[in-house]
Order: sequence, then C-alpha cells, then structure tokens
Amino acid sequence: MPQIVTRLWESDADVTAGLPRRDRRSCRYEAYVPDPLMGRAIAIDGAVAADVADAEVAIARMNEQAATLADTEALARLLLRAESVASSRIEGLEVGPRRLLEAEAERHSGARVSDVTAAEVLGNIDAMVYAMEAVDSEIRLDHLLETHRRLLAGSRLATSGGQIRDVQNWIGGSSYNPCSAVFVPPPPEMVRELLVDLCAFCNDEALPAVVQAALAHAQFETIHPFVDGNGRTGRALVHLILRRRGLAPRIVPPVSLVLATWSSDYVDALQDTRYRGAPDAPEARSGLDRWVGLFATACRRAVSDAEAFDARVRELEDSWRARVAPVRANSATDLLLRALPGAPILTVKSAQTLIGRSPVAVNEAVRRLADAGVLTQVTVGRRNRAFEARELIDVFVDLERRLGSPSGDTGVSPPSRRVPRRR
Repeated sequence: MPQIVTRLWESDADVTAGLPRRDRRSCRYEAYVPDPLMGRAIAIDGAVAADVADAEVAIARMNEQAATLADTEALARLLLRAESVASSRIEGLEVGPRRLLEAEAERHSGARVSDVTAAEVLGNIDAMVYAMEAVDSEIRLDHLLETHRRLLAGSRLATSGGQIRDVQNWIGGSSYNPCSAVFVPPPPEMVRELLVDLCAFCNDEALPAVVQAALAHAQFETIHPFVDGNGRTGRALVHLILRRRGLAPRIVPPVSLVLATWSSDYVDALQDTRYRGAPDAPEARSGLDRWVGLFATACRRAVSDAEAFDARVRELEDSWRARVAPVRANSATDLLLRALPGAPILTVKSAQTLIGRSPVAVNEAVRRLADAGVLTQVTVGRRNRAFEARELIDVFVDLERRLGSPSGDTGVSPPSRRVPRRR
C-alpha cells in the first residue's frame, strides 16, 4: 500500500515577509509515497487491453512502413521537434515551430541562441536525442539523470540538472509552501530508492510495452524527482521504453502532441493513479484503467497524426523534385531534398554537415533549390544567412493546428467516459 507521510512545514519569515497570508502559512502537509512497481500485480480491464493492443499494432505498423522510406531519419527528427514543442507547452513553455527552427539554425551557425524560451525547448530536444541514442539493453538511473542534465543545460536552472532533489516539492497551491498543494510527492530521502525500483521496472518485459510506458511515466511524475523538468523528462522516458522494447526502433509516436491537446484529461488521469489503499482495490484498478486507456488512445492518435504528416511531407518532396528536375540520384541536390524534412531551416554550413558534400556542391544545390522556390533566403539571429523551406514549415504548423482540437482529423478523442472514475 502507498504511504502517506505527514510532515510539518515551517514558514521562513525572512523569505515570506510582505507576502499574502496564504504564502506565509506554516502547516502540516501530507506527502504521497507510491507503491514500488516491481512485484506489483498489474491487471487491466478487457476494453483497455484491446486499446493497448490496437496502439501497439499501430506503432509497429508505422515503424515497419518507415523501414522502406529513404527519409525516415529526417521525418523522425521533424516529429521529435514537434514532440518537444508539445512536451514543453504542457509545462508552460510556448514556442511555435518557426521560432524553434530559427533558434536551431542560429545555434548551428555557432551563435548563442537569443530566444531564451526556444533555447529551453532545444534543451528538450537534446535530452530526447540523448535518451534514445544512449539506451540499448537497459535503462539505468544515470540515463535519467543525464537526460535531465541535458534538458536544463543552458537554462537558469542548469546547476540543478541531473541532480535528484534534496528538498520537498509540490504541485499547485502557493509557491512558498505545500499547505494548499494539489499533490505533494514523496519526501526527498525516499526518492532515490523509488527511482531505482522504477528503472528495474523499465527493464522488465512482463507487461506490454505500451502498458509499461504508461505506468513508468505515471510513477515518474508521482515521484517528481527533480526541482524542475519532471514532466519533460518523464515524457522522454516514454520514448526510451518504446524504443528499448523494440516497438518503435525508428520512429516514436509523438505522444506529447496528443497529451498537450488533452491536457485536462492527462492531468486528471495521472492523479487517478495515486490511489490510497490496496493496489487491487476497485478504486485503484479504476484509476489505473483510466490512465492506461487514455495513454493507449493517445499513442494511436499520435500514430495517425504522424502518418498523415508523413504523407503530406512526401507529396511536398515529390512536388519539389518536379520543380527542380532533373535531379541526379545521390547528387547534392538529391541528398538535400531528402534531408530537408529534418532541417526545414538551414545554413550552407549545416547543410554540409547534413549531407556530407563539399562547400561547392552544397552551394550549387542550395542555389538550385532557391531558384525553384523550394528554399527562401532569410536572416536568422542578428545577421546569419539561412534558407527555409516555407511550404514544409507551413505543413509543420498545420500539424499543430490540427492537434488543437480534441480529435484532429483522426476522429480519435480521449476516452474520458469509458472507465468510470471513482474518488
């Protein structure tokens, strides 16, 4: 059974002087310590199990189809950016796709990124890239810590990156005390042991991969092991598990894109997993079913969005090739056209790195694409010359607009009413 730990919060008069009464309070508060995951008997409702099976079939199908595409890596990079934008938005970091791409091009030019918020989202991308490339046979605690360190690198909280918290944190209520918090995670001295158990669970293969990813994410958010960046690190953990289990070896579905749209259902369903009592009690099982059902449906919706996006990108690339024709196979122009979906804004220098051709060949390819209207010259940062594929950026922006509605173009909505909620 989970523990409820009662602690005393004593207000610091020097810190809270002059603040409203609710911020100056001292109080007793309750911190929630979840059951370990290893050894816990997990049973899910039959309808939810069917949703999980559908989600796994969809993810596997997307990856099998991706194996036949030459531009899989480029598509994966673009979807990863979209995922990072959405994961950051859930945490209140608002950056549009164009802003992010411009900041990335500015960084590639060697300049310091001037857009502070975009720089934080780029840190999210760096963390996800590291996480997916670093993990092979097992997920270790040092992987989670390094993912978090990269996430916060360059932000105002960089010194906290990769450090398990040594203070009590909480969600909601006052910023100065946990007295009116919506949720209080475990006390700091219990965090490391819970993380060790979580990593052991992530390396087990007794459950379907989607169920494992859903439960691991919920447990991570409940532990809330860091002073900041918990949500983004926890969503990167989803990618880690789906890739480690071999379900998504090439392209991980952009689940955060969907969860960002279903934010209220997402937060409520996570809260429903924090039961009080025995894990096999009806209330506990109902909460688990609701969360896993919502997560599985989000995975299926993410696959639908990714497949529709992929189809539009390929149609666009076909139209580019028709405009630039003739395009010799494996020429710099051919390689750049393939790579553009992964780098819609680039410089000549970053294009060289991307396709591995000489400066002369890359300059000629960029000129051809610009003459055909595929690329447009822009200025990134203060005075860095870059080129953008505006039509592709428009497709990228449209993907986010579609995700602004609960069902988008797919008709897949959150299963809020399928599993009865019990409080």
